[in-house]
Amino acid sequence: MKITQIDVWTVVVPVFPEAVHSEEYGGYPEWAGVPKQIIQIHTDEEITGSGETGRGKSTEAVIQSAEQLKGRDVMKMCLQNVFRTESLKPTPDASSTWEMDPGPYPAGYEAFEMAIFDLIGKRTGMPVHALLGGACRDRVRADFWIGHQTPEHTGRSTKIAVERGFTGLKTKCRIQEPMVERLRRIWEVAGSDFKVTVDPNERFHTVEQTLELAEQLKELDNVEVFEDPIPKKGLRDDVLAQYRYMREKLPFPLALHLGGTEHVLKAIKADCVDYLNLGGSMVNFVKAAAIANAAGIPVWHGSGNDLGIMEMSYLHAASVAPNCVLASDFVGSWTRVDDLIVEGFTFADGFTPVPQAPGLGCELDLNALEKYRVDA
Repeated sequence: MKITQIDVWTVVVPVFPEAVHSEEYGGYPEWAGVPKQIIQIHTDEEITGSGETGRGKSTEAVIQSAEQLKGRDVMKMCLQNVFRTESLKPTPDASSTWEMDPGPYPAGYEAFEMAIFDLIGKRTGMPVHALLGGACRDRVRADFWIGHQTPEHTGRSTKIAVERGFTGLKTKCRIQEPMVERLRRIWEVAGSDFKVTVDPNERFHTVEQTLELAEQLKELDNVEVFEDPIPKKGLRDDVLAQYRYMREKLPFPLALHLGGTEHVLKAIKADCVDYLNLGGSMVNFVKAAAIANAAGIPVWHGSGNDLGIMEMSYLHAASVAPNCVLASDFVGSWTRVDDLIVEGFTFADGFTPVPQAPGLGCELDLNALEKYRVDA
């Protein structure tokens, strides 16, 4: 099954303003206007596969990546890196016959990985999670998501979350925001069983401020985890020591949002986290989650407020990791005005079902894509 053509479209899909930030905290988010690329790979067997890049990639760079795959036989690709063209050559020096990471990864790599797995799944009649090692569960935990919101706005959002069948939410925040009042409003609407992931993106700034806020929130009993409370600074030894100290003192779990396997290993060796928020390509997520699993650390799948194709790939990967038992971030389907797929996510009782159809289990909505194209 050879690749004959790769279409690349650049899109900007707006968000619902009320789903993200309150006007008091910035209003419409700048990141919502950052373009993404949607790709579709065509083959000589008339099977197509779709993919989606992260935000902020250069269209020209993604097109250049696409050129590298034209003419390749999909069924003969190395699925650990679909751009790899040569096998590793054995040498007398055993240390040089393997690599920790089968990179490098060109621009928009995740989109091409998704599309290739989508193609192979459709060709073989298998869902993508089967190609990644097999799903451990037929549904994955999922939480609601909000941006920087006032307590009143947070209360309205929490009510929507409960009505839509969620059992928790993630909130973006900063140390100078009224966090106690915000989480108290969540508690008033949904009770202490409705759990909150507190994610300041490192903007609690110091260990002291983090611990002081945690002490104030403790009585509400609705915090599930603090994620990335202070700057990570490349996981320097002094930062790892600070995270280890916070883990000992916090009244609830501590998490780091990490990408590569090397950082996951560093965090585990430093004994500084209870949970991990992981991302990356599908294959690399599964690898990183496996390392965390060996250390007995639960994980969840992060997101960047993405569109339907990318979030569907997250769902497949999350279903494969035995320790992906925390609520993952499949949030674009209600923060964005369109997810660009024909049939999107459904949520009930805090879970979303794992697709069982061949490939990614979703199809690109070409009419919606044309509506939100910015390169036409």
